[in-house]
Amino acid sequence: MAKEYETVIGLEVHVELATKTKIFCGCSTAFGGAPNTHTCPVCTGMPGSLPVLNKKVVEYAAAVGLATNCNITKDCKFDRKNYFYPDNPQNYQISQLYLPICRDGHVDIELEDGTVKPVRIHEIHMEEDAGKLVHDDWSGESLVDFNRSGVPLIEIVSEPDMRSAKEVIAYLEKLRLIIQYLGASDCKLQEGSMRADVNLSVREVGTAEFGTRTETKNLNSFSAIERAIEAEKNRQIDLIESGEKVVQETRRWNDDKEYSYAMRSKEDAQDYRYFPDPDLVPIHISDEWLEEIRSRQPEFKTEKMKRYKEEYGIPDYDIEILTDSKKLADIFEQTTAICNNPKKVSNWLMVETMRIIKEKSMDVSDISFSPANLAALIKLTDDGSINSSVAKEVFEKIFDEDIDPVKYVEENGLKQVNDEGALKKTVEDVIAANPQSVEDYRSGKEKAIGFLVGQTMKAMKGKANPAMVNDMLKELLK
Repeated sequence: MAKEYETVIGLEVHVELATKTKIFCGCSTAFGGAPNTHTCPVCTGMPGSLPVLNKKVVEYAAAVGLATNCNITKDCKFDRKNYFYPDNPQNYQISQLYLPICRDGHVDIELEDGTVKPVRIHEIHMEEDAGKLVHDDWSGESLVDFNRSGVPLIEIVSEPDMRSAKEVIAYLEKLRLIIQYLGASDCKLQEGSMRADVNLSVREVGTAEFGTRTETKNLNSFSAIERAIEAEKNRQIDLIESGEKVVQETRRWNDDKEYSYAMRSKEDAQDYRYFPDPDLVPIHISDEWLEEIRSRQPEFKTEKMKRYKEEYGIPDYDIEILTDSKKLADIFEQTTAICNNPKKVSNWLMVETMRIIKEKSMDVSDISFSPANLAALIKLTDDGSINSSVAKEVFEKIFDEDIDPVKYVEENGLKQVNDEGALKKTVEDVIAANPQSVEDYRSGKEKAIGFLVGQTMKAMKGKANPAMVNDMLKELLK
């Protein structure tokens, strides 16, 4: 009888915090600057430079801890983790080993069968990011960019509580949503502001003892994480089945080839020689400061969903999609406050907005149009100033350039024609030019009127009132 195996998974999730400046200096944390332009003596590890802690980092870390049910360590400190690597300018990283800011938390994930499972969080600690090595395959050289060096991170270390790739994705999605709602990070995996290392082992079902685990790195999308987990699970099972041992090691995932390879063995654990950082004083989080952080916690998805149902009366499906992004939820609420038409606002966001985002391969957080302009567009359609096809055209301009729809419609002559006289003349011309369609309609083929409506709209350059055109055609074809 074939043996059954189960996967045991824990995650180390690194999240870049949304501060404007780095953790220990005043350099910009903005993504995408020219190499080595967001740097200074502190974040490039120059001798004699001294770090100064960014208070906002502590507030964001504590806020994430509170939102994930952690105990906050009110007296914590930073430690030096000593290692030598080209992207690590000081030859040590400032992190937290002995007294991390948050401990013993959990987040609840919903499984496919509807049950809720808690995933325990061992700790959350603050640290600085390293620089980035850029490898030139042509020349074989490696260059270092220190822009990322000193960007503030929190590392969220889970317990090995997950048993499948689907549970891992549910946990990551829940974490990402909590952190985005807090405004603590944009959590863009493709830009590296959220990164996950997967610790995975397999064991026979019913066995209490854990198997030998490996750590997989270089995972920058949820789909890559899912593929890497499946591949590593199968690799370990194949080794065990063939009588070989799983080696404890760090592996790097190549998503293009859907293959991982060993980076370094962990059998001889590196001694990082941690010691308290002598340049940074211990942190004391007073009860008053913690309460102030707690009082700023936002309304999260679960509470928002309940309120939307009571306050706006929109369908559950709409509520689920809208609250799955803080950006989308904010635009929905602000637009609805202006135009007082929640269902129409929801439709524009869920249909046209999501369509354009998909076409442009964008992130929802990159939406830049203002709620005021979306509300103005909805008003133009409600009062009959423009028809639905013109409204879609105008919305694309709003999405791309955040134009004022009222001014745009006026300047481009897009107002809907409701003038019966002008419409009647065009309708009569269309009837005269299309005798076959007229005959088809009169002989009972009602769909033929759709063609005539289309021809009239074309002649009116899309600006006619479709309902009026339809009514007028039916009247004249009697």
